[in-house]
Amino acid sequence: MIEVAPDVLALLVAAAFFAGFVDAIAGGGGLITVPVLIIAGAPPLTAIATNKVQGVFGAGMAAVSYGRAGHVDLRRQLWVALLALGAGGVGALLTAALPTQLIRIALPVLLIAIALFFALKPGLNDIDRTARFGPMMFAVTVVPLVAFYDGLIGPGAGAFYMIGFVALAGYGVLKATAHTKLLNFSSNLGGLLIYALVASPWWITGLLMGFAQMAGAYVGARMAMRIGSKLIKPLLVVSASVLAAKLLWDLT
Repeated sequence: MIEVAPDVLALLVAAAFFAGFVDAIAGGGGLITVPVLIIAGAPPLTAIATNKVQGVFGAGMAAVSYGRAGHVDLRRQLWVALLALGAGGVGALLTAALPTQLIRIALPVLLIAIALFFALKPGLNDIDRTARFGPMMFAVTVVPLVAFYDGLIGPGAGAFYMIGFVALAGYGVLKATAHTKLLNFSSNLGGLLIYALVASPWWITGLLMGFAQMAGAYVGARMAMRIGSKLIKPLLVVSASVLAAKLLWDLT
């Protein structure tokens, strides 16, 4: 049985499509879907768990779209994705044991810093640069850290992956976006596996939203690949800024 009325479901599906579109380009889709789920009557933990259900579909579709276009080698990145899956699961498992309120206070500051980095740093485009971290160092440090946060809380994880790939791995903006979606999918899935045990997701609603997420992610990924950093950069700045504002508002 569907958990919400048909008119509410239509709103959630529309929100999921838009969230998938935005998330495939710049991240921040949870900023759209989690509040809408809460407005629809889901308790906060149920809203977060349901968001993981539908978010897996959107991130997965975006990752496949970028992979098919050659922007990320999904097979070569499989072991890194498994690291993200495990760290995301650990983060979700420890949600009740860590000082998440402290993290929520620091998160807006970090997101504003990310927005300023992409808005003000000259020369950010789709061309790779010299990496500060090698692939192995990046995989065993940045990836588990962001994936752990994704399972623990979630909002802004895509922006953190992006800043890592651009600032530390030396990736161009489009390549960073493609790799971000693969890891976002993995850490989302790891978190979902735990939330499925400790929470009560709206499974049918989440699955229907997931199909809409897939459609939105497909459109968003295609547009990002066609336009590149000229689209990704401004949308990432707006996404990170709006998410920071929303988190600051929630703290008041």
